[in-house]
Amino acid sequence: MYDYLLVGAGLFNAVLACELSKHGKKCLVVEKRNHIGGNCYTEEIEKIIVHKYGAHIFRTSDKRIWEYMQQFAEFNHFINSPVAIYKDELYNLPFNMNTFSRLWGIKTPDEAKKMIAEQSVEVNRPARNLEEHAIGMAGVDIYEKLIKGYTEKQWGKRCSQLPASIMKRIPLRFTYDNNYYLDRYQGIPIEGFTPVFEKMFCNCDVMLETDYLDNRELGNKAYKILYSGTIDSYFNYKYGELEYRSLRFETEVLNTDNYQGVAVVNYTGAEVPYTRVIEHKHFVFGQQEKTVISREYPLAWKKGMEPYYPINDMENMKRYERYRKDADKERKVIFGGRLGSYQYYDMQDTVKAALDLSGKLLRGY
Repeated sequence: MYDYLLVGAGLFNAVLACELSKHGKKCLVVEKRNHIGGNCYTEEIEKIIVHKYGAHIFRTSDKRIWEYMQQFAEFNHFINSPVAIYKDELYNLPFNMNTFSRLWGIKTPDEAKKMIAEQSVEVNRPARNLEEHAIGMAGVDIYEKLIKGYTEKQWGKRCSQLPASIMKRIPLRFTYDNNYYLDRYQGIPIEGFTPVFEKMFCNCDVMLETDYLDNRELGNKAYKILYSGTIDSYFNYKYGELEYRSLRFETEVLNTDNYQGVAVVNYTGAEVPYTRVIEHKHFVFGQQEKTVISREYPLAWKKGMEPYYPINDMENMKRYERYRKDADKERKVIFGGRLGSYQYYDMQDTVKAALDLSGKLLRGY
């Protein structure tokens, strides 16, 4: 008999499994994919570490979280400094003085603020949608060239139909600094994320290519179940499906040592079907003769596809709330992680949530 059955082998359950097994708890992990690591999974192609499910850069300002992750890998000092391409124009990201200078030929923060103020729509109410928020925050030029096309591709809806909250995480800075994140600690494991997960799960029994929802009898093998899959599927979609956005990755080996000169390039025009191109070798400063790139295509999610981003609009959140109330009544099952909580988690948020939960479990919660 196991103390815990953990459904899913992504980051949330990896932290839980590591902490629980470290304290003598017997854990069984079931994962429907053929590998551990969830969307953080990395694999080697042409001696290049490839982020199979999109770019994953670990960052945090919490020293405790950073030091916790250091026990599993040596991290490099990678700083995310993406660029954006609109038609034949190239801009630095995040939106900063390099961006403003390229757009308007200006040099000072005051000039940039004046341009944005002239282009912003003044309203006497909170923005009703993403379009209003973006124009009010950054002006028409930035919205039209760098936000509108990219965002509508990503979410499959017009910006006027999307909540303003989606843009809250997008920085606007009046310095010549291309560092996308302001977190004190940033980096990527120099051998990729997969070895990190191998260490985290090393004291657990792991069953791959096993869908718990098709094998619910496995729950009889444990006293508690830690479920990190989609919450609506657990309850057989009794209140209807929650909406997600999915992704498709088109990965290619190229006979060049340097394709785009940076790890991430966003393509913000609506005429380009993908949102970005990732050149994986730049995450670890690779010098290989070849390179590997991945084009990222957003997709509408359907059953059987991998859900990446929850669509947290009002209708979906009402539906989720009904599932959450049912989840709270489950005596044996604890729901968590990005899919179990139906919210977007950055990696550091996932680690913190899992550490907090593991602490409660070990205290007898």
